[in-house]
Amino acid sequence: MLYAVIPAGGSGTRLWPLSRAGHPKFLHPLTGTSASLLQATVERLAPLTSPERTLVVTGAAHVTAVARQLAGLPEENILVEPSPRDSCAAIALAAAVIALRDPDALMGSFAADHLIGDPHRWAETVREAMRGAEQGMLMTVGITPTRAETGYGYLECGDLVGNGPMRMVAEFKEKPAAEVAEAYFRSGRHLWNASMFVWRVDVFLAELARQQPGLHAGVTAISAAWETPEQDEVLGAVWPTLPKISVDYAVMEGAATAGRVATVPGDFGWNDVGDFHTLGDVLPADHTGNVVLGSAKPGVLLRDSTGLVVVPHSGRLVAAVGVHDLIVVDTPDAVLVCPRDRAQEVKALVDELKERGEEDYV
Repeated sequence: MLYAVIPAGGSGTRLWPLSRAGHPKFLHPLTGTSASLLQATVERLAPLTSPERTLVVTGAAHVTAVARQLAGLPEENILVEPSPRDSCAAIALAAAVIALRDPDALMGSFAADHLIGDPHRWAETVREAMRGAEQGMLMTVGITPTRAETGYGYLECGDLVGNGPMRMVAEFKEKPAAEVAEAYFRSGRHLWNASMFVWRVDVFLAELARQQPGLHAGVTAISAAWETPEQDEVLGAVWPTLPKISVDYAVMEGAATAGRVATVPGDFGWNDVGDFHTLGDVLPADHTGNVVLGSAKPGVLLRDSTGLVVVPHSGRLVAAVGVHDLIVVDTPDAVLVCPRDRAQEVKALVDELKERGEEDYV
């Protein structure tokens, strides 16, 4: 059985003003149901693991909300990072803690804020990745591209392993320019990198030690004090010294160059819910193409309007007449209105608020 790790960090700035630093997007019900993205992630993992083998790594500000949403998870399975150090430190800490419990464990890492349209096919793809991990490979689940997307990183696939579907990963590719993304899409050799990973913990920690010896030494020191009276003291002293780097850059790119990374392609309706425009594409719309998130009262009144994404989150009535292809987000202290095709630019508003010292809005 798999040990599942869910890194639950970040603030989802492109989903501002709904998503905030204190209540980020993974805690919100953006699934089209009452379940939050985090709850949907845990539910999706149920065929592959158990609550006792499911760990969440999150920040101190979110621990209470995470514990409330995941009441079935053992308290000791919520790992608290004192400050954000990006994904490698979070995943490495979880790997080291799992290794204490089960040195031969298989571990998977799955983000808390992704939507999956077909959970059954997703689980089958992860099982394929588990088979590769049992053979000692560092596995990633690649997403079969549906378009030439410039907003995602890519995996360049090499040779098939055996009869497939597992393939070696020749190289990790950065987010490409439009013409390069088109070439990747047409090549048939490139998959989107969704940062879903499966490996044996001993294999991952050995690779971490090879490429990031300082980070490996840090998490080893923390795990040695785990569940002892010295845990908080050691965590507080060592954690700020760990490099702030993603696991893709820190481990997976170098491991791919060394021939240690393989992938299985997945086609299961994956979406990383990057902005409100994307959310409008994946959630059910009415007959005029409008998407209303949630069932807040008094709700929404739309007339002669199409292609809207409306998020009523303040208790006020949101009304619109004669407008098209807009995002309207109404929260108690901030209102956002922007064209859907400029949804990515919402992050710039958050950056400006930070520069102005308006932290209460961030």
